[in-house]
Amino acid sequence: MNVFFEESGDFKVGTVLSTAGEAYQVELASGKRSKVKIKDVLLQYEKPAPEELLAQAKAVVADVDLDFLWEVAGGEEFGFAELGAEYFGHAPLPHEAAGLILALHSAPVYFYKKGRGRYKAAPEQSLKAALAGIEKKKQQAIVQQGYVEELKANRLPESMAGIVQQLLFKPDKNTIEYKALETACNELHTTAPRLMLAVGGIGSAKDLHMAKFLFESFPRGAGFPDVAVPAAPAGLPVADVAAFSIDDVTTTEIDDAFSITHLDDGTVRVGIHIAAPGLGIRPDDAVDKIARGRLSTVYMPGDKITMLPDEIVNAFTLAEGKTCPALSLYATLNPSDWTVLSTETRAELVPIANNLRHNDLDDVVNEATLASGEGDYPRKAELTLLWGWAQHLEAGRMVKREAFGLKPEQNNRVDFNFYVEDDVVTISRRKRGAPLDKIVAELMIFANSTWGKLMHDHGVPGIYRSQGRGVGGWNAKMQVRMLTHAAPHEGLGVDQYAWSTSPLRRYTDLVNQWQILAVAEKGVMAPLVAPFKHKDANLFAIVSAFDAAYAAYADFQSNMERYWCLRWLGQEDKKQVEAVVLKDEVLRLTDIPLVIRLPGMPSAPRGAAVKLDVLRWDEVDLSIETRLLEIEAPAGEVEIEEEEEVVAETVPALDPAVIPDADQPADEKAEVAAQPDAS
Repeated sequence: MNVFFEESGDFKVGTVLSTAGEAYQVELASGKRSKVKIKDVLLQYEKPAPEELLAQAKAVVADVDLDFLWEVAGGEEFGFAELGAEYFGHAPLPHEAAGLILALHSAPVYFYKKGRGRYKAAPEQSLKAALAGIEKKKQQAIVQQGYVEELKANRLPESMAGIVQQLLFKPDKNTIEYKALETACNELHTTAPRLMLAVGGIGSAKDLHMAKFLFESFPRGAGFPDVAVPAAPAGLPVADVAAFSIDDVTTTEIDDAFSITHLDDGTVRVGIHIAAPGLGIRPDDAVDKIARGRLSTVYMPGDKITMLPDEIVNAFTLAEGKTCPALSLYATLNPSDWTVLSTETRAELVPIANNLRHNDLDDVVNEATLASGEGDYPRKAELTLLWGWAQHLEAGRMVKREAFGLKPEQNNRVDFNFYVEDDVVTISRRKRGAPLDKIVAELMIFANSTWGKLMHDHGVPGIYRSQGRGVGGWNAKMQVRMLTHAAPHEGLGVDQYAWSTSPLRRYTDLVNQWQILAVAEKGVMAPLVAPFKHKDANLFAIVSAFDAAYAAYADFQSNMERYWCLRWLGQEDKKQVEAVVLKDEVLRLTDIPLVIRLPGMPSAPRGAAVKLDVLRWDEVDLSIETRLLEIEAPAGEVEIEEEEEVVAETVPALDPAVIPDADQPADEKAEVAAQPDAS
């Protein structure tokens, strides 16, 4: 006897060898023997043979008209044998019964299974809806396959043109566009970004990196809404100074300027003048909401996304020839020993006489010319005096830094500045700690520390940068944290440090400027009138949001700097390059700040100079492959920065701390320079 039975949702046939209680011992066509419960058997028959029955049953299935079968079934529950008699016009033969079972089982849209061998026809409305859905899927599959063919032919389907970024960065995986893109990528053995570049969905690798960042950080676009330009209050006094700024040629948000006044008693009053958008922008107004939404200017080689609209930047930037609203910190000094005799903070209008630029002065203002008095350049006397004070400020910080248990800062570093014009990149080397850099950095640190103390002494909260060792005792790494109360910044060697000198570029500085203005105007009453009070939830929210945005912006800047490093290799047609060993298999190129990993690198001491063959690089995933040619110099012959060991843990990304953008605030660069050895 043969049986047709159901097992785990599948239908099988076999020959009964024996019966044991409620089960049969069955031999399948494969020769395998199986124990089959009698209740699972749907048909018992003598002929034909099991293999022949299955073949005949499949032929029956092919001939079954499901629509007619559904009409015959009626609305009541039925067994397959009952329906077979109606459908075939006679009691079904074994192969007909088996074919009918297979047909019913394979058409769940038409027939609902109610038990073993029992079914019920689907209601008419449900059937129509299900069939419509099936037809829709068939049509979608045809359209999807058409998209696949277009993509494989390097053509972008029209329906994808407006959703390229959505498909790449946050896809809905249920759409036919995504499924087509995934299928095409699998068949072409490529990735979605590379395929979009090939079909013109993305113009270039640079556009790809930019689009991803904007999609994630600026989902509503990087443009600004129309807002009225706020004005500083009327009646501000005009300072009796002729101030000047020192910036990179690309800087448009000029936040800081300086002035020197020689007093009758032989002392000197140094003015540190900071652009004061806080005099016009008020908390929760339209412009504040824009600034708080962005939190910082975003830097990248050749471009930037500003925190504030251009018209507002232009209204408050310390531009040459204008008298600008400013928050001024005046320090009265004894020039014989650089003792700070007193400080004073004022809101006022400051005449800006000069915007000095590094590209005009770097060749003539250096340590030698400042010491000898040689050369002729603008603001020579003022720069010479500020250089003397800056050196004194730095020496004082170093004493404090050593008191915190840290090594002195290294001044042998080289910064790399990126300039991009018409997609041609120039990467220039510039020694860190050059006099103009040090003057600006030291005076910004002085202002941030002094104003941080001013807020603390008057009981007004602010946003502080603190650096100290984290959990783990003496062996723990130094960590920078944002706090709403004063705390030491050990890396810089100051007792407190509140970013306050770049309010056109960082929202934290704008917040602190509002707090400082309250202290300058109201003194001891400032805690009552300052926009942010102690334990203000808004202040904590700003700190948290700023940390997250600042990290995302830094990652993007790092990626774009790495991209332009790779572009430079192609632009300069570099086949061989020199590099220096940072740690184990991690190296940094000498001419550009590109950090790479060289698997299989022979053991070489830190600082060893090597020569490499450049094999290939990829501007999409920002990777590079090189081959070692020779180790040229032993350790010690090449200087390398202590903190670059940090980079060894972040390859292939670049650590933004290693390559400050030329246009970034001086206090950010100073904080980077102050990072202690990570080893």
